[in-house]
Amino acid sequence: MAAKIKPPSGDSLHLSELRIVLLGYKGAGKSSSGNTILGREEFDTSGRTAQCVKRQGQVAGRQVTVVEAPGWWRNYQLEVTPELTKEEIELSVSLCPPGPHAFLLVIPVDNSFVETCKRSLEEHLELLSERVWSHTIVLFTCGDWLGDTPIEQHIESEGESLQWLVEKCGNRYHVLNNQKREDRMQVTQLMEKIEE
Repeated sequence: MAAKIKPPSGDSLHLSELRIVLLGYKGAGKSSSGNTILGREEFDTSGRTAQCVKRQGQVAGRQVTVVEAPGWWRNYQLEVTPELTKEEIELSVSLCPPGPHAFLLVIPVDNSFVETCKRSLEEHLELLSERVWSHTIVLFTCGDWLGDTPIEQHIESEGESLQWLVEKCGNRYHVLNNQKREDRMQVTQLMEKIEE
């Protein structure tokens, strides 16, 4: 039996590779977030993503794989979503073997997150099994829209549906300002949250 090799102390949390899947409804900012994370234009932000897109790059000394799954219509239930989109959402997991470290559920802060959004989101994430929730971080986009408002205050003011979502994801969330792509600190902090 082979002896287990222990990582040098202090290194245990610093993964050399991170695998991320971006999920969310159409127009939530998945492509922009992928570009912000990788620090360059890798995802097409001009049109809608019909199939999974996988891109890789070096981020803060790590090899990072980002898979963007196609989005669904914000207030529409799963039964209305085209079969191809459902299949692509399911496929997203297998594009970063042996599996993603984290799912980033992209939610723009400048849109109200209402009950119909919650139901739609819940149904679409069920395509990936109940376990998906324990690996999901809510990634709030349009961070510039918040101004000086702390994200916690925004979550509270939005009401039950958004509070439910954040709790369902184990109170894991992060804010990205895709208008300030040069601010790499926001990406470094996101990487740390994924590692946690």
